[in-house]
Amino acid sequence: MAVRAGDNDDRTRMKKATVTLCILAVLTSAWLGWSRFRIQPVQDFPPPPVDPADRVATARYWRGETIRKAYAAAGVDYPGEVFIRWLKHEAVLELWARNPSRRFRLVGTYPILASSGVPGPKRREGDKQVPEGFYFIDRFNPQSSFHLSLGLNYPNASDLVLSDREHPGSDIFIHGSDVSIGCAPLGDTTIELVYLAALDAQAHGQKRIDVHVFPGRMRGAEWEQFAAQQSAQRPELAAFWAQLQPEFDYFEQHRALPKVVIEQDGRYTMQSEAAH
Repeated sequence: MAVRAGDNDDRTRMKKATVTLCILAVLTSAWLGWSRFRIQPVQDFPPPPVDPADRVATARYWRGETIRKAYAAAGVDYPGEVFIRWLKHEAVLELWARNPSRRFRLVGTYPILASSGVPGPKRREGDKQVPEGFYFIDRFNPQSSFHLSLGLNYPNASDLVLSDREHPGSDIFIHGSDVSIGCAPLGDTTIELVYLAALDAQAHGQKRIDVHVFPGRMRGAEWEQFAAQQSAQRPELAAFWAQLQPEFDYFEQHRALPKVVIEQDGRYTMQSEAAH
């Protein structure tokens, strides 16, 4: 029986319509699936089994394993003995640690997220300066306005002699957040790592956690150029930085802390290695 041309046209149109409907069905299914995935709230992780108001416990829950892995990568048993070095020009804070009677090893280098002031030591309240010199942690604040914070013993004995006698300033911290005047803001995640390391080192018997604040990494061509430029504008910096140089060099060579002495006139001197 002969097939009419109109029948062929109808069949062709039906096939095209069927294919089009299949394609639309596939696209619709894919779009609905993606939409459900896209708007799915991220609630896969249960809340930590600690009081959220306890910032140290929360930090330990989320960051405890991370800081231990950083120590393991550095070849140091956690928490070891801790030392912190703060380099102003590079805007970084270094966390060092060591096992007993061993050399310090670098655990982490963390960016300082905001800075104020200019090169040189802090000399009065309100000058917005970051101190330079040799300090130690004298307080832990688990309820800081900047998440967690470690306080430095500024003004130290040198600052009390060389800074404004009545208003030398105070409250220099390493803390969270990303804003600061005269302090070192590391962000909330990073301060949790540094805070835990310092806190646990203290709990394991470390009586003093030193923090050395240098104007920069005091070696190499970049430092020499920077120091020359700054000293040309402010000649007093050359004499002050000359007091910090031996201690920086000693740590670079020995990966051990130098014995720093503060003289009656406020100068920093380094006790000879033979006298250690």
